[in-house]
Amino acid sequence: MSQINCIGALVKPNIKNAWQLVADISKWCTKKGVTFLVEESTRKFLNHNHSLSLVSREELAQRSELIIVLGGDGTMLATARLLAGRCVPVMGINFGLLGYLTEFSVEELFPMLEKVINNEYQIEKRVQLDAQVTRNGQLIANGVVLNDVVVNKSALARMIDLECWVTGQLITRFRADGLIISTPTGSTAYSLSAGGPLIHPSIHAMLITPICPHTLTNRPLVISDEEPIELILMTPREEVTLTLDGQIGFSLKYQDRISVRKNKNYFHLIQSPNKNYFSILKSKLSWGG
Repeated sequence: MSQINCIGALVKPNIKNAWQLVADISKWCTKKGVTFLVEESTRKFLNHNHSLSLVSREELAQRSELIIVLGGDGTMLATARLLAGRCVPVMGINFGLLGYLTEFSVEELFPMLEKVINNEYQIEKRVQLDAQVTRNGQLIANGVVLNDVVVNKSALARMIDLECWVTGQLITRFRADGLIISTPTGSTAYSLSAGGPLIHPSIHAMLITPICPHTLTNRPLVISDEEPIELILMTPREEVTLTLDGQIGFSLKYQDRISVRKNKNYFHLIQSPNKNYFSILKSKLSWGG
């Protein structure tokens, strides 16, 4: 692991108590001779602290050798999308509610930063997925997700029909309120609420979870993450939406094709030396409480 000379911070804007921490990180970086970058768009929250280097979101993602995320898992998902495959280590400081991905507390931040600067840290590589939508043979939308790709009907629409193909073979035709294709990371998100299993992040798998299926034998299906998935919307005259990580949405039409496959790049998440996947699950899901 190379020496880190530039750190960027991505902050959920409406968390007021995060901005003093940003100022503290800036002071810490100054003492260590490390460049510290913050988004230009957050200037209004910084109380005219002119010691900070304010740059665009895109420049921050390009220049940073470490990114600190202050927020919840939603901020972390947006960071993964912003990095677009760059293998930059990311440290999540939890200011949200659940925080499966933002696993460090505020108190753990500076001790962990010392370890990171001294190359005393471990990376957990999380699988990401590529999603593409084609209509009449033309690409109309695409994106990268860390959690999930979801096809869902509107509140007033009837059930939708989706053909599901895996590695060129027709698996089934789902008649349901929708369908979730998730990574192991996303198995703790929407898929879990829809009855899907929890999958350890080290497992090389994708999870297909129907939402309220009409056929009760349509159960969640775990497949290898090396197998490409294709969905074909077979329902006309219904309002259907594709959402990526719950943050980006596209309207779908009859016979649109949604292709999902593993992205060649991983999301690099800094591991806490004091926690593991199961301890986080126990804490967030209140197991044994």
